[in-house]
Amino acid sequence: MKISVFGLGYVGAVASACLAESGFKVIAVDTDPVKVKCLNEGRSPIVEPGLPEMIKSNKEKGLLSATQDVREAVMNTDISLICVGTPSNQDGSLKLDYVEAVCAQIGEVLKEKDGYHSVVLRSTVVPGTARNIAIPAIEKASGKKAGEGFGFGNNPEFLRESTAIYDYFNPPKIVIGATDGKTADMMVEIYKGIKADQAICTVEVAEGVKYADNAWHAIKVGFANELGNILKEMGVDSHKVMDIFFLDTKLNISKAYLKPGFAFGGSCLPKDVRAIRACGKEKGIKTHIFDALLEANDEQVRRASEMIKETGKKKVGMMGLSFKAGTDDLRESPLVTLADLLIKEGYELTIYDPCVYEASQMEGANQKYIKEGIPHISKCLVEKSEQFLPNAEVIVIGNHGEDFGAILEKTATDTPIIDLVRLKDNPVEERSSYTGICW
Repeated sequence: MKISVFGLGYVGAVASACLAESGFKVIAVDTDPVKVKCLNEGRSPIVEPGLPEMIKSNKEKGLLSATQDVREAVMNTDISLICVGTPSNQDGSLKLDYVEAVCAQIGEVLKEKDGYHSVVLRSTVVPGTARNIAIPAIEKASGKKAGEGFGFGNNPEFLRESTAIYDYFNPPKIVIGATDGKTADMMVEIYKGIKADQAICTVEVAEGVKYADNAWHAIKVGFANELGNILKEMGVDSHKVMDIFFLDTKLNISKAYLKPGFAFGGSCLPKDVRAIRACGKEKGIKTHIFDALLEANDEQVRRASEMIKETGKKKVGMMGLSFKAGTDDLRESPLVTLADLLIKEGYELTIYDPCVYEASQMEGANQKYIKEGIPHISKCLVEKSEQFLPNAEVIVIGNHGEDFGAILEKTATDTPIIDLVRLKDNPVEERSSYTGICW
């Protein structure tokens, strides 16, 4: 396989050298004659440990060359990797002029090229860029259709400056988004011999992965700094706190709590976030992240409410009221907040939650809270699913109740179903009337 790499910036220069090191013949393309001359003389166009030696070695082997000629590069390779810059506009959106221009240039050559050629975007772009900008640009210029006349893919990079070569050959994962099997197969071949978990997915999912990664990394930095500021003012060594925090790989350093869904609730999270935030404010610390965290949690409840309103239905059936299935704990349950909001806005609610209903019949603090603390909500509770379905014009799934799937199977196919948790073993997820709160 012969590969052309468009863009000799940081990502493109490293990718070109590493692909050649893997044994592929690589033609790098850039509009800058200085970068092209640099590489053709066996020198690195950027500063990165180990890169000058790798470029020099592979240039001498005849595996690496550079050109300004797009036609030469596309005609003499099987696949093109786009690694051009995607800087920010003033409003924070991406400047995609370079991506669009390169795609159009490649498309012009594909118009006259026989045989199948794949184009893979490695530049960091937001979801929808391929479908709305890159692919249309190639199709318009080439007169060919993606997936038929040419292939298209997205392959996000996970390179860190100063360790880029190590990162290329030891990636945390390999993500291959493709519109067609041929392009996916070619990308798999490129990474042959590199050990890492590999995910083959749609182009849109691949585009989204990089943003999940980088936004999460930014949140971690901001969270650690904000917490550290508060702990310092309280006379606590934040590094010692976090060293112990890291020991928990079951919840803290793990995938726990990271699947998109509904707002958090219960006896711990809301209370403790408010408490540490109050400590910070007392010490004069600005708590931007903790403020935003609580605001974002409230917003998820408002989002659910808006989705219900958009159905145009007034009779709402809620499956679940406690913040967690299998418990009767209503303390700061966002479902209670949602129910209260809907009732105040004139909706007729029917709520099915076996655990909460059972608690309402038993003497104790929970019964008192249900009967006296939220009487307008408690009267909406029903004991059996048979009482629930006839009064539900729209169904809201609030937690992972064991029998919820069986109940949903009995619903009419056109009944709107709004899922706040992505119910496990959901029998209706493929229905057009089903929607998730954030999937």
